[in-house]
Amino acid sequence: MNLPNALTLVRMFLVPLLVVVLLTEFEGRQILGVPKDLVGAGIFALASLTDWLDGYLARRRRQVTWLGQMLDPIADKLLTSAAFISLVQLNLAPAWMVALIIGREFAVTALRSLAYAKGFVIPASSLGKFKMAAQVTAILLLILAGGPLPILATPGYLVLWAVMALAVVSAVDYYRRFQVMATAHVTDVNVARERRVG
Repeated sequence: MNLPNALTLVRMFLVPLLVVVLLTEFEGRQILGVPKDLVGAGIFALASLTDWLDGYLARRRRQVTWLGQMLDPIADKLLTSAAFISLVQLNLAPAWMVALIIGREFAVTALRSLAYAKGFVIPASSLGKFKMAAQVTAILLLILAGGPLPILATPGYLVLWAVMALAVVSAVDYYRRFQVMATAHVTDVNVARERRVG
């Protein structure tokens, strides 16, 4: 297994640790003298860093693999979904907004899986990357707002609204690109069959 794929697995293993830290009632709300919200924010920031790093290393080392392309979006969904659900449980994010954002994640994942099954890949769009960056920002702000920095709640909610808007727009973009690529793929297959017959 190459380093980029290993980093993706590390991100997946950090998910249960993040949930335990955020949702467990520690004495004095501290872990080894550190506020648990700071520990949770640190774990989430580290996991998010591996998301950027695995993609960077895969491209730089020319280690882009089918396994990595499948695992990376799954790891992203697990991380952000677990964080958002934890924020709902802590009353730091509205459940309806989180449901819409997570619903979009699973819909896009299903669409990408269908594309794989049909023999083509829908690459991540710039909209999707902006959405991911906004999600990371919103989650970090809201985690910290629940602990030592309540002043970050308002910026966190504002970024969360931006996440929701980007989620809807990027989902429509993914569907549009799926339709275009699926049509092109069918056309290519038909042309290939005609050439064989001819």
